[in-house]
Amino acid sequence: MTARRRHGRSDEGSLVVELVVLTPVLFALALCGLVFGRVTEAQQQVAASARAGAQAASVMGSPQQAQFAGAANAVIGGYGQTKTCASASVVTDVGNFRPGGTVTVTVGCKVDLSDLSVPGIPGSTVITVSVTAPVDPYRSVQP
Repeated sequence: MTARRRHGRSDEGSLVVELVVLTPVLFALALCGLVFGRVTEAQQQVAASARAGAQAASVMGSPQQAQFAGAANAVIGGYGQTKTCASASVVTDVGNFRPGGTVTVTVGCKVDLSDLSVPGIPGSTVITVSVTAPVDPYRSVQP
């Protein structure tokens, strides 16, 4: 008999116990990584959309054109790439649209996480980003 068997210690089966204990932990970490990745991608997508909308709205000639351009460019700029957002909203604030003023585009995105079903993480989260762009002080703006 070997020295281990005489003392009653054996390593047989320890790998199985380690796998049984570690598998749920590794699976939970992988799911958390998926959640983090999805939310981060949505955050970047919403920020890029808001930035594109604000830049487009700030060069328009009237508040009505700015509202339309801001919303259209925000939607085209970010939501055509992936299907991260389950629902989206775009609001263009042209209340200060005048030479030297600003225009603000706010984009909201509801990120659906229910298909991942991670304990402790809600089924969805909402990401909202507002970007303000200056209107050129030397341009003419129609009322």
